[in-house]
Amino acid sequence: MGLLSVRRVLCWPQLDGREIEKVEIMQRILLLSGADNGLTRRAALALRRAGRTVQVAVVTSGQDMEVAVAGGTFDLVICPFLKARIPEAIYRKWTTVIIHPGPVGDRGAHSLDWAISDAAPVWGVTAMSAVEELDAGPVWAARTFELPAARKSAVYNTVVADAAVECVLEVADKAADPAFEPVDQASVKRRVAGTGARPRMRQGDRGFDWAADPEVILRRIRAADGSPGVLSMIMGCAVYLYDVHPGRTGSVDVEPGTVVGRRHHGVEISCGAGHSVWIGHLRVELGAGWSCKAPAATALAAAGLSLNSVALDRSDMFSDIRYERTGHVGTVTFEAYNGAMTADLCRRLLAAIGTAARQDTRVLVIRGRGGAVFSNGLHLGAIEISDDPPGTAWRNIKALNAVCRAILSATSQVTIGAFTGSAGAGGVMLLLAADVVVATNRALLDPHYATMGLGGSELHTYTLPRRVGTETAQRLLTECGTIDTMDARAIGLIDQICPDEGFDRTLADLAHHYAQPDQWRKTTDRKRERLARDLTRKPLDAYEHEELGEMARNLFDDSLGFAAKRSAFMNKPARGNPDRQPKALPHS
Repeated sequence: MGLLSVRRVLCWPQLDGREIEKVEIMQRILLLSGADNGLTRRAALALRRAGRTVQVAVVTSGQDMEVAVAGGTFDLVICPFLKARIPEAIYRKWTTVIIHPGPVGDRGAHSLDWAISDAAPVWGVTAMSAVEELDAGPVWAARTFELPAARKSAVYNTVVADAAVECVLEVADKAADPAFEPVDQASVKRRVAGTGARPRMRQGDRGFDWAADPEVILRRIRAADGSPGVLSMIMGCAVYLYDVHPGRTGSVDVEPGTVVGRRHHGVEISCGAGHSVWIGHLRVELGAGWSCKAPAATALAAAGLSLNSVALDRSDMFSDIRYERTGHVGTVTFEAYNGAMTADLCRRLLAAIGTAARQDTRVLVIRGRGGAVFSNGLHLGAIEISDDPPGTAWRNIKALNAVCRAILSATSQVTIGAFTGSAGAGGVMLLLAADVVVATNRALLDPHYATMGLGGSELHTYTLPRRVGTETAQRLLTECGTIDTMDARAIGLIDQICPDEGFDRTLADLAHHYAQPDQWRKTTDRKRERLARDLTRKPLDAYEHEELGEMARNLFDDSLGFAAKRSAFMNKPARGNPDRQPKALPHS
């Protein structure tokens, strides 16, 4: 393995229990990943914070990997997310460790898909050496956890990613120990029973009959969300299903597979035993091929299917916004699928915040429901599938701006914005209007717009410099990097990091603290003084006017290539294209 470098002090114990002299070594790590996804970014940030020098290469084939390692000067290769097989020449030359989203003994490309579909109660992550046989290498580290009943992308980016990052850090430590040898899988205790090799999950494995029990339908769709979705039929139209939620139980007396309700962007489908499920997002088959993933009602309309005859459900069965009050604290909770906020969601969120702000509470909390993603701002899918993308985007940004203004205008309450998951672009700027901003520890923040060809709005030209200073704000907007919560707190973007486990309790305690009369009075007085000082020099209308002027050029004149960047993002090519070259990402 050779002597590595770690900008941290390691103490190696002798046989008699004494420690040898402390040494400082350095470790250079290459992350090979099939996508620039959340896990890869979290792993890179965690390793750098632990003193490692990290380079990241996005690769989709063995050829990509060979290009990425050519001439490389690194000590260890870690693969947090791969779908292509690693060439033997790489793992023979470099210590190469695979992070597999399954417990010890599990093998196969669709490990997590099978676990969710089969309702496994416990699952895990294993770090193993790359060898010729898939997922059969000696074990470096392993973790197990309870598997939540949630969609795959949410599971992957929370409990799986948490365990994977722990394994990555453990691998880096062990690789720095010349005496360490990974353990053969046959010698490792299996904490999850029944593991073994599983085949790829095909659409035939994912499919279901609408007459099936709703729990089966829920698990199948969750196991395919967000990729590849489950192929099915709605109203005679071929669709891929995503974003499924429980519906009514035992009171739906129509043929399974019938659209029986609609609410906001979701449609309710009858299924077995008189039950139903809600579908929030779809891809539909259009004349020129498949659409991007979009709100279900919007996608069906794009396919020429009318829902006007379907009953409008006025219950809260399919609800993405809730308001709750506990004493002097009011909480508005909203959920945006994959962080994408339509204009309709923004308008309803505005109404909820307005109602909450008129209550006689002292603290107003605006938060997500939980999971992997809080918000990424505009709903690019709804924009892409629209007959008028610039106009749809314009209405979307205006509605999102109104939410930001409402948070800023709640001067009689202390406002607390809570990032319950990762956020990007307008989803970051949304909560900067709050007095106090907190985030779950695992959240990643991308406070910039330029990579999507937008100048951005959400009053960020006021709220971002107010928190981090003009120079840092400009750097965040132009360098377009991802930051973790520790960096976000260090620069003043957020005020407090809350633990992933127990986040709700910590947030409630914080809200209770600010609801105390003295703290509430002191905070709201300072807010009113600050707004009076800042907005006398330059009113909010002026900030918004300048931002929207640039956004109008971005949307209607396509000044920064928003149309092409949006389309490429929403209609990603299939992985494994041999013509794609590995993409080099920033490294320290």
